[in-house]
Amino acid sequence: MTRSVLVPSSVCREAEDKREATRKLGYVARAAAVFRADRLVVFPDPDGERRWGVGFVETVLRYAATPPYLRKEAFDTRDELEYAGVLPPLRLSSWTGSESSGSGSHREGIVTQVGSEGRVRVNCGMQHPISLHLPDDMEVLEGERVTIRVSSRRPVRAKIVEGAPAGFQVFTRPIGDELDRPDAGFRVATSRFGVPVGTATVGDLTHRVHEDGLTVAFGSPERGLPPMLGLTADAIREFDLTQSTRAPGGFDTWLNTIPDQGSEVVRTEEAMFASLACLTLTE
Repeated sequence: MTRSVLVPSSVCREAEDKREATRKLGYVARAAAVFRADRLVVFPDPDGERRWGVGFVETVLRYAATPPYLRKEAFDTRDELEYAGVLPPLRLSSWTGSESSGSGSHREGIVTQVGSEGRVRVNCGMQHPISLHLPDDMEVLEGERVTIRVSSRRPVRAKIVEGAPAGFQVFTRPIGDELDRPDAGFRVATSRFGVPVGTATVGDLTHRVHEDGLTVAFGSPERGLPPMLGLTADAIREFDLTQSTRAPGGFDTWLNTIPDQGSEVVRTEEAMFASLACLTLTE
């Protein structure tokens, strides 16, 4: 099962400058980290973009999702990251070591050199890159990220393990491709025109998320998901789950997770915190 969060490339459309756009994306990344998303996907919405488009959004989110000890190696200097200093820290347990155990802690590393006989050099935040053996049948390229299990720092004892790095990964993909993934799970669109979430329904929703996984999509300020997908508010309101197994836009359902909102506009990062909080409740 995976937990995927989808945000549009127009997510920063209301930001007045690059600093504010960067800060906003920092809280998008925070929401993904707090609620243990596996994938944070930027889907193109060119009609809604203003100054800060898909390239800027993807770069800042990738930077935020990268452990601090690897950022210089992975990004060097980029114009999109001029105000990266305002990004709030994610403090993932895999970055801070708070999930370490007797079997060792996991860290993310970048392959800096591919050698012979199955050995590679990896920068994983130690004083120097370390030389490690690749697991059997595993192939990597220079610049690729790998997961390292560190069992001792002095002396250094570590090995490369299979599996995706901890935290979430950032992708740019069309929203339709994400909904068609075989592991998409429960596909949720968020909108003020969706079915209001309440105490009577939240249990069934969270049960399905825990059973099937989750793909949840969000709109951008003053531009919700319906116009991005060429849908009307009436099409969302009139959808009847008893008459069709597929909701408009290719989702399983449309939900209003803030049914009594007191502000005319709910920002994307605010909607993310509100929606993921109720959809990931434990039983």
